[in-house]
Amino acid sequence: MDYNKLAELLFPNITKDPADYEKIYPERKLPAGAKVTRLGPSPTGFIHLGNLYGAFVDERLAHQSDGIFYLRIEDTDDKRQVEGAVEAIISSLEFFGVTFDEGASMEGDKGDYGPYSQSQRAEIYQTYVKQLVQRGEAYPCFCTEEELTAIREEQESLKENPGYYGKWAKHRDLSAAEIESRIQAGHSFVIRLRSKGTHDCAEEEIKTISVEDGIRGTLTMPENDQDVVLLKANGIPTYHFAHVVDDHLMRTTHVVRGAEWLPSLPIHVELFHALGWPLPVYCHTAQLMKMEDGNKRKLSKRKDPELSLDYYRSEGYHPKAVREYLLTILNSNYEEWRMENPDAPQEAFAFTVEKMSNSGTLFDLDKLNDISKDVLVKLPASELCEFLKAWAGAYQQPLVGLFEGREEYLMRILDLGREGDKPRKDFVFARQMFEFISYFYDDYFKIEDAYPENVSNEDAKIILSAYLEGYDHSDDQALWFDKIREIATANGYAAKPKDYKKNPELYKGHVGDVSTVVRIALMGRAMSPDLWEIQQILGEENTRERIKKSI
Repeated sequence: MDYNKLAELLFPNITKDPADYEKIYPERKLPAGAKVTRLGPSPTGFIHLGNLYGAFVDERLAHQSDGIFYLRIEDTDDKRQVEGAVEAIISSLEFFGVTFDEGASMEGDKGDYGPYSQSQRAEIYQTYVKQLVQRGEAYPCFCTEEELTAIREEQESLKENPGYYGKWAKHRDLSAAEIESRIQAGHSFVIRLRSKGTHDCAEEEIKTISVEDGIRGTLTMPENDQDVVLLKANGIPTYHFAHVVDDHLMRTTHVVRGAEWLPSLPIHVELFHALGWPLPVYCHTAQLMKMEDGNKRKLSKRKDPELSLDYYRSEGYHPKAVREYLLTILNSNYEEWRMENPDAPQEAFAFTVEKMSNSGTLFDLDKLNDISKDVLVKLPASELCEFLKAWAGAYQQPLVGLFEGREEYLMRILDLGREGDKPRKDFVFARQMFEFISYFYDDYFKIEDAYPENVSNEDAKIILSAYLEGYDHSDDQALWFDKIREIATANGYAAKPKDYKKNPELYKGHVGDVSTVVRIALMGRAMSPDLWEIQQILGEENTRERIKKSI
């Protein structure tokens, strides 16, 4: 067969050849050892934790080595695209501190290796497929969906491996005349790889390939024998082919992706070899798992809201906390490093793929919450204030009016109990933060807890009346507590908890019960930060008003 003639028949409009694109996208001028990585999400409307997990690996590998990290939109599957998804992807990644050196952006493509959306690179892919046809390494396949279904059903009945290969590849060896006749008749076709993999051989003769994975070490698996589709009937490539071409032309050195792509690795290896290109370093990350009923299972889009990045944004997790947590599960030595360097920036940590897990990585929301407490306690109140305002603007609009113009008040609230050697770690995420401080705002104040059991309603009124009568907003903390103690002893309560514990029959309760009555009247809660400091923030008028209402 005259493969050049076939290539011209299939691609009459392709005038460039691969050498042209090698000139358009030359080798990058980077320092020795610099890594080029990419994130390649699909615009399906769902960006998840796995994308962020991989993005942190990509970003660290590139930026630690003075390399390049770019964003490529892999939108070859137009049936799954969602309007606005690209903007949502870019926005979410920016929120969590993922910065790209080039690629797709809100303002359009940035960089010399674009277009960075695969849907805009059809001519490039077709040029390389044309080359494979010229070499006899790719061919048109006219099988209909019905024919492919029949092949699959027959393979199942014979218990043979599924797919389009060997004797099942019915259009692999069509003559030039047959191909031309079908094209002239308007028959739809795809272009398939003519795989060099072995078929129909005994199990012990199956050939294998070995690939050095950046995380998993040497991987040995059967070579590809499938005549996979390279170009769909609409001229758009499959992911398999598009990413191989793009990773070569964009000069990607390291490909970080999930373990679910391991079964496709032999296909990608054969495609790189067919095109005469060196493989990038593939780094297959472990799947994100969670514990359920004592067993590990894969995080599920359907079952687990915490898989979606929208969950963390809507709840109001600070990006620094999410980054900190992900680094603990990305590198096994990160927590030890953090203990030795408590105040160092995350970027100072020497990230390596060798320290990544190659089995299921356990995602623990409780641990994220604990780490978030540690991160937020170190952030200045001014930063927390701006973060809370931004979250409210996006997800809790009614709160914006509470915060705008009253930032000083909010910062005093946020700083409460956060000083000293043992600062309070009350804050986890924005939604929880507001719930924790909501009693400072009259519209959200409510009585949540009951008075202590050993304080009657009548005693509570007496305590609050005495407290209101002796209240002086200018009292320092020591004088203020002396007055609480006087109210306690005057009404049959021990001045010290240990006195009550020693002789409970002599007292109704102790001074802590008395202060709890005041606390509930002012905060609505039996537990809170320092009561005296809370009153200083609330102000005298508000403090008196709440006590009066409780009486």
